[in-house]
Amino acid sequence: MSRPSRALPPQPSPAAAARALRRVARFVRRALPLCRAHTVEFFTRGLWERHVAPRPDAVLEALRAAGPNSHVAEGEANDDIFSNAFCESSEKLINVHLFALAAKYYSLSNLGVCTQLEDVLEALKGDSEGATGFKPDEFMNNKKSHEVQVMSELVDSIANYCGIKQVIDIGSGKGYLSSFLSMQYNLKVYGIDSSSSNTNGAHERNRKLKKHWRAYQSRGKENLKNQRLEEANDRPVESEINCKTINEELLNNANSLQNQGQVIIQDLVSSCGFTEMATLETNTEAEADLLTGTQSHETKLSEEVLAILNVLPADAVEDFSSSHNCMELCEEEKVQRKMTSLQTKARKSSESNLYFPLTSFITAETELNDIITDLEDCMMVGLHTCGDLAANTLRIFTAKPEIKAVCSVGCCYHLLSEQFENQEECHDQVWGFPMCQYLKDKGWCCGRNARMSACLALERVAVGQMLPTESLFYRAVLQVIIEEIYGVTKSDRHVGKTFSKSSSFLDYVRRSLKKLELDDSKLPDSCIMDYYEKYKHRMNELEAFNMLKVVLAPCIEVLILLDRLCYLKEQENIAWSGLVKLFDPVKSPRCYAVIALKNQSCS
Repeated sequence: MSRPSRALPPQPSPAAAARALRRVARFVRRALPLCRAHTVEFFTRGLWERHVAPRPDAVLEALRAAGPNSHVAEGEANDDIFSNAFCESSEKLINVHLFALAAKYYSLSNLGVCTQLEDVLEALKGDSEGATGFKPDEFMNNKKSHEVQVMSELVDSIANYCGIKQVIDIGSGKGYLSSFLSMQYNLKVYGIDSSSSNTNGAHERNRKLKKHWRAYQSRGKENLKNQRLEEANDRPVESEINCKTINEELLNNANSLQNQGQVIIQDLVSSCGFTEMATLETNTEAEADLLTGTQSHETKLSEEVLAILNVLPADAVEDFSSSHNCMELCEEEKVQRKMTSLQTKARKSSESNLYFPLTSFITAETELNDIITDLEDCMMVGLHTCGDLAANTLRIFTAKPEIKAVCSVGCCYHLLSEQFENQEECHDQVWGFPMCQYLKDKGWCCGRNARMSACLALERVAVGQMLPTESLFYRAVLQVIIEEIYGVTKSDRHVGKTFSKSSSFLDYVRRSLKKLELDDSKLPDSCIMDYYEKYKHRMNELEAFNMLKVVLAPCIEVLILLDRLCYLKEQENIAWSGLVKLFDPVKSPRCYAVIALKNQSCS
């Protein structure tokens, strides 16, 4: 199926993407000593003295002054100027004002390499209206509902633009996105996750979602009955005439639309109060082309009246007719038979629009044909795919001719594998970072702590969702106790979420030592509290240090995202690629999607 003639929005050129990457990499390299530091070692390694020259209160004041409402002045915007934020010899941060301005300067929005979601949707959809249907906030939390609604609309638009009906959801997890794409947009979705418990849970959740979907249908049936009964009571004289007229319209519409594969019943549904119905289409290419090309009155009706057979109960016509005491029984029987026949065909057609949860561990070398036996032209999606999975999704997309488009939102950057993080050489391994040739040639390495910093949520902190300074302080002081009293510098065990279960610092230390399997009996309460008193006046240092890492976090994320975009720009078979901000970053901090479409001739 050929693509529409609509042009996609302007995309950053390979040169522009590479130039932005080099600029960000230059600044982040100067800041790496700061963001590679781990707050657990804040006191044991003297991180403030090693990395920051100004006093903590001066740092916090400068960061507040460079808040979200401040802007980078034209004279201040210079790559060389921002390098002066750090001392050349000691590598310490010396100018917090420049540091904060640089963090804004190297944001995706300021670099000019981010494409607006509205522009992408407008180009993909043209004048066509999106499908209406039930909203997922009734069975998902606010964050997940927001993500699923926004991303599913985009995925459906890309699928329609590329003329495909099959979607592969990589790292599908609990199946929220997959289920919604299947039920709301009639797409055939394969959700692949490495966890069998997630797959089993997705099966059960999908069953519940279908039940939820049927509840809408049941409510629609009741609305239909109540509406028609009211009309019958209000207009008893006209009921027989109306019934005959409607039956004739139904019969005519059923006859004319049987060949088109879509049922549109305007007069029946316009007064039924349905506001959440999805389009039902057959899955044959000829019918799809016919439906797209026609400009008849029926195809201009709102989405609320489309797919009536998928929503209208099987006995709706019978109930409607009996409530009106129609005399045209023969006509009515014909309508019922016609409707039943079309409904059966529609259900058989929609059987292809299903969601299949599968369990498999995906790597860059994965052969999708081994997992999906009926693989056809499709697109790959990933909503918060962890670590290397996001990078592998892009590699599979570029390598497999069947995959025509990709829409990937990554997360968990700390789980990325880095080619140059360890000195050991593994020539055969495929790494999550870097992907593009420029960073590979430079031997670029962020380090795990820096990648962990990239997961911090600046926008949430900006709206008052402050960092858990007290819990970080507890953990940093605990590390001092562990090293000084027990002589332990590294351990395979973790404290975990002990802070939330603790009533005081004393209780926190006792619980933590037990989790670390260290004998706390030789440590009296007074000794524990002495450590607390020794360091409590330095809590503001820890707060300021972590705020610096939060401000820097978007720059590290930009580096990772631009690495992925530049990798796509290096491929020859890509027609369009870009970075698109999908979500509200306060609701969903990992809000950027890497999107790409292949050249139409690729096969």
